[in-house]
Amino acid sequence: MNWNAKDVEVYLKEKKFVDTAVVPLIPISFGDDMKQAANQGEFIELLSLHLERQFKGRMMFMPAFSYLRDEKGNPKGRLGDLIDLEESLKENGFTYVFHLTSDPAWNTHEKDLNGAVVWLPSVPLEHMDEPYKHSIMEDQVNQLLKVIVQKWQDMG
Repeated sequence: MNWNAKDVEVYLKEKKFVDTAVVPLIPISFGDDMKQAANQGEFIELLSLHLERQFKGRMMFMPAFSYLRDEKGNPKGRLGDLIDLEESLKENGFTYVFHLTSDPAWNTHEKDLNGAVVWLPSVPLEHMDEPYKHSIMEDQVNQLLKVIVQKWQDMG
């Protein structure tokens, strides 16, 4: 389920079956790593679309959580906002919260979060044709399924 009126209407009727929220973490940078940040964001957004299709009815995909990177490449000043979002999700019935990212800096912040950071290295998509992109994404989702199931077990 995505964060749109149609899916939210279904969620409100079926919320007892939707126990997992996914928050894509999308970096913004205007420094030397601007293209890398854009690539990571594109990868996570496309991966989220494919993952949502696989888990429709079990997961709610939140709007992307965008953040600025500092000059060292670390998330800048948004950790508190993300913790607030996690708390709100938990208070509203989501048992599990996954933060989907290609930014390795978030791995160091997982200890500060209640949810699980799911990190995958991004695959450069800019020169791929659409069918190949989607094939790559399906492969990534298949790998990610194992990670998510393991995290559900660890968090449960």
